[in-house]
Amino acid sequence: MVKSVLQAEICKKNPFDSLEQETALNLCRTMDHLHQQSQQLFQEHNLSAPQYNVLRILRGHGGDGLPCCEITAQMITRMPDITRLVDRLEEAGLVARTRAADDRRVVRVSITQAGLKLLARLDRPVVELHKKQLGHLTTEELTELNRLLVKVRRPDG
Repeated sequence: MVKSVLQAEICKKNPFDSLEQETALNLCRTMDHLHQQSQQLFQEHNLSAPQYNVLRILRGHGGDGLPCCEITAQMITRMPDITRLVDRLEEAGLVARTRAADDRRVVRVSITQAGLKLLARLDRPVVELHKKQLGHLTTEELTELNRLLVKVRRPDG
């Protein structure tokens, strides 16, 4: 029996239990590969990928910022402790917290000028990284990959 590419990469002697198992593990391995490259770029700027994601979300909303629960809902990857992540960004001067005037219980997080400047420096390198990672795929392949990934996340729709 011919080994699959993933089977050879991870030195798996026996076949996978199912094609679904191989596919799930292939997705995990691919995500890890992409994540490592992104993480290296962000570490050069003393950020983690989730911190970068928070800054992008806040830049996109501008103005008054967002409560932590809304930031969490928009994250690419789930973060169980958004408060600590925001603490680190605040300590670095990249975000600021304010209490909502109408409800003092609500704490809003907004991006600072320093955070905006950092994102501006990262905009081009992030686009270049994505092109380096996926630029060898055709437009049709990227479109189909995106369609399939959405289908994986939404099996009923």
